Amino acid sequence: MSTDTPAAGPAPGARSLPHPAREEIRLAQVLHALADPMRLRIVCALAAAEGELNCADIELPVSKSTCTHHFRVLREHGVIQQIYRGTAKMNGLRRADLEALFPGLIDGVLRAAGLQDRRLGEC
Repeated sequence: MSTDTPAAGPAPGARSLPHPAREEIRLAQVLHALADPMRLRIVCALAAAEGELNCADIELPVSKSTCTHHFRVLREHGVIQQIYRGTAKMNGLRRADLEALFPGLIDGVLRAAGLQDRRLGEC
C-alpha cells in the first residue's frame, strides 16, 4: 500500500489503521504534530529512510506508551501512514499528500530541523 493513498485500502495480508483522507488534513493539525521534538524526530527518521520503518526501528528516549502516543498523533493528523504487516506496525511519511496540500512545508521543516540539530551538535 502506498503511503500516500490511505483510502486505497491495505495490501493483501496487511491490516490498516484509520487515517484522515488527504482533503481532511489541516495545516494547524500538521503543525501541532510537528511541534513536538519526539514527533519531529520520527518524521526526520522516516524522511531519511525514504520508505517504511517499523516503530522499533526509530529509537526514542521515551517509554513505549509515549512512543505509541507520538505515532498516533502523527497518524491522526495526516503526517504518517501506519499499517500492520503481520505483527509489525510499519510507518511511512505521507510526503506526497503533504506536498500536494502544503507545498514545501515538509522540506522546510526537515531543513530547519537539520540546522537545529547541527547547532546543538547532534548531527
